[in-house]
Amino acid sequence: MLLDELERRLDSFDAGERRKALTALREMVETGATPLPKAGTDVNLHAHTFFSFNSYGYSPSKLAWLFRKEGLAAGGVVDFDVLDALEEFLESAKMLGLKAAAGFETRVFVPEFAARVINSPGEPGISYHVGAGLPTANLKGDLLHFLAKMRQTAQQRNRDLMERVNKYLEPVVLDYEKDVLILTPSGNATERHICLAYARKAGKRFGKVEDLAHFWTEKLDAEAASAGLPESRELLDTIRAKTMKRGGVGYVQPDGKSFPLMSETNDFILKAGGIPTLAWLNGLSEAEQAIDELLDVAMGSGTAAVTLMPDRNYKPGVKDEKLENLYAFIELVEDRGLPIFAGTEMNSPGQKFVDAFASDELSPLVPVFLKGANILFGHSALQRQAGLGYCSQWAKKTFDQVADKNDFFEALGNFLHPKAENILADANENSTPEEILALIST
Repeated sequence: MLLDELERRLDSFDAGERRKALTALREMVETGATPLPKAGTDVNLHAHTFFSFNSYGYSPSKLAWLFRKEGLAAGGVVDFDVLDALEEFLESAKMLGLKAAAGFETRVFVPEFAARVINSPGEPGISYHVGAGLPTANLKGDLLHFLAKMRQTAQQRNRDLMERVNKYLEPVVLDYEKDVLILTPSGNATERHICLAYARKAGKRFGKVEDLAHFWTEKLDAEAASAGLPESRELLDTIRAKTMKRGGVGYVQPDGKSFPLMSETNDFILKAGGIPTLAWLNGLSEAEQAIDELLDVAMGSGTAAVTLMPDRNYKPGVKDEKLENLYAFIELVEDRGLPIFAGTEMNSPGQKFVDAFASDELSPLVPVFLKGANILFGHSALQRQAGLGYCSQWAKKTFDQVADKNDFFEALGNFLHPKAENILADANENSTPEEILALIST
């Protein structure tokens, strides 16, 4: 019962309570009361916390604890448009001995693909994009301004969307502060928060199940009763699809001015010490079918890695086009020397905690995903401690070949223990790769 209660407290909106709960859990581990397994080979480098939207309500501390408790080799978080989880997640991971990295996910505009869909359905030129392995959220000057603008733009977009949807769903209308922001710990609401708020507001407005079902059936043109009331995954997904996505009453087609350029975002990520990372979906869109061209454009603006969600690319026991695309894409980016960061989001009910890496479809790819995780952790630790990360000036002058750079950061991430990363603070611009690796072997 004590373990369950402490785990529950890890999801409190009170940061102090989360810290106390995690400290108590660490003490239970150290005394042997709650033993933890050795790290295996599973990874999840793409989880969202409750600072954007986690369908299970997981905080950064909770994710770090669960990743370590389940024996993951490495864990990572990428909240939408904010770095609110970064410091807490990295500190929690270090306390628990988890290899970790943190960053953000956003959407960007790619002018060269303005007429072609990339990975945002129905939205030509718009691409999901990741800043991976940022060392700190404590930014200043222009970097702080860029980060703040991302948050502000996203929140204004949400408010405008909600106003349009309110008119359609009347008498179920939301107040952004009272109904939506209360679902977040730091005021960074997403479309999924708005969907949940509508479901809960409707549940209060219509006391009888049959009345609630009638309301949603009428508004969504779907059998709401079969979707599960009052707030099932099916209902929330239907609300989002029918009111907020392409063709919905609240949807407004984005254009080149709706999001920052990929090049601008990459510049921010590089200056903030991270790795600009292209998000790949499944190889079915027009742009992803022209993947060499897309990679040329992305890499030309600074992109140095790719991220993907394996669970979206296969069906157990089925060898189909998506699975073929997954293998072809991985072969292509490995030839280009791009590390691959794999994981699953947990920002929709029912999504897995970690991908099924033991499956026949994914098991051959485990070494590739583990290599990417070690590179990302090695970068994150070295950038945080000495400013010598994967995309640093030190790395550019030290490695003539990207394969050599990958080998170094993979070795660093593989052999470095998370609790010992402070030893890397002794490295400097004049250090050789061999000298840095020697630091962690002493």
